[in-house]
Amino acid sequence: MVLDGLGIGAMPDAGALRPGDVDADTLGHLLDRYRAEHGRHLRLPALEALGLGLLRAHPALAAGTALPVAAGRARLGYDGADTYAGHQTMMGADFSRVAVARLAQHIAEVTAALEQAGYKAELLGGKPLLTVDGDILVHDNLEADPGINWNVSARLEDRPFEQILAVARTVRAAAPVARVIAVGGRSGSPLPQFVRHGAGGTVGLDTPASGFYRNGGLRVQHLGAPVDHTRQLPELAARAGAEVTLVGKAADILACDSAVRLPGVRTGEVLAHTLAAARAHRAGAAEGAPALVVANVQETDLAGHQQDAAGFAAVLGEADAGLGALLRELDRPGDRLIVTADHGNDPLIGHAFHTREFVPVLVHRPGSGDAGPVLLPDAASLADVGATAAGFLGIGPHGPHGGSPLPV
Repeated sequence: MVLDGLGIGAMPDAGALRPGDVDADTLGHLLDRYRAEHGRHLRLPALEALGLGLLRAHPALAAGTALPVAAGRARLGYDGADTYAGHQTMMGADFSRVAVARLAQHIAEVTAALEQAGYKAELLGGKPLLTVDGDILVHDNLEADPGINWNVSARLEDRPFEQILAVARTVRAAAPVARVIAVGGRSGSPLPQFVRHGAGGTVGLDTPASGFYRNGGLRVQHLGAPVDHTRQLPELAARAGAEVTLVGKAADILACDSAVRLPGVRTGEVLAHTLAAARAHRAGAAEGAPALVVANVQETDLAGHQQDAAGFAAVLGEADAGLGALLRELDRPGDRLIVTADHGNDPLIGHAFHTREFVPVLVHRPGSGDAGPVLLPDAASLADVGATAAGFLGIGPHGPHGGSPLPV
């Protein structure tokens, strides 16, 4: 279970791009703001039981746990702070060669690719972003660090999502960046009204201002840089005989031909899918069939982008309740629940970008005896999380690329 954007304190190099990010602390700032606004602590009983308070001391979090858990922090293991790169690294991809580039640096190649595919592409008002066939925008992603991702965006009132996605696939073929994201949403005004300049010379759509996140019907698909999916956890698990289910954003951005995909953005839907998948797979486990479920809670990240601490707290509370249900379900020896994140997204840092923070690694280990919680050393990379899951599934030394199993 990936709680998207739940950082627990700045990494040592967090201020390299933005000096103020040395103070990033998504969880701590969130808990402090909640206390200040409500006069009481935000209660997260499942995350406390999983040992979150062992990693981030705070009055809102219990400092111990009675569950057989292993708890530690992970460095990100990739440059920047990005959901796609985070998930791909976690699953075992090598992102060392993915470029960071503004659209302006490659606009000629992108224009040529679109025109060769039969689209009409032109600059919007002389700015370094493109309109395609009049109402689809190709632009820098203003919600990530400059040059990490590009977006292809349009109103669903103007274009069906399938057409937006087709344009995004053409852009992906010409793009050096980690992700090209197809985004369709509903807005009461033409999208050029929400184009603005961002950090580092970027220009793009102010997606939160457009209304896409609040008007309903949001459609998103992430098209990532080419990676060797055969060395990633889902494919390795499937080849080892495991049933693989990908839930939420994980269904959009992870590759596995045989996986059951249950996409969704709303937290309640993601949690319901995850619990149902766990129950179904446990029924199969009685017959000896292993299983892997990878789920992503995305609305925490969306609240961080909107600098909405109250919304972030509400989603985190909802996710905690879902984790509680999973803890009650996964209680047999051999069951494992790993809770982690892909980066930080501090809703009180003063900007709408991801923050480069350590992330929690919380491992529930029923059947591990009465030794009590284990405090893990810091993992060098999110790839170690995937390698740990591979070890639980019995996948041998040729596991995910670049990761080392944690001593759990």
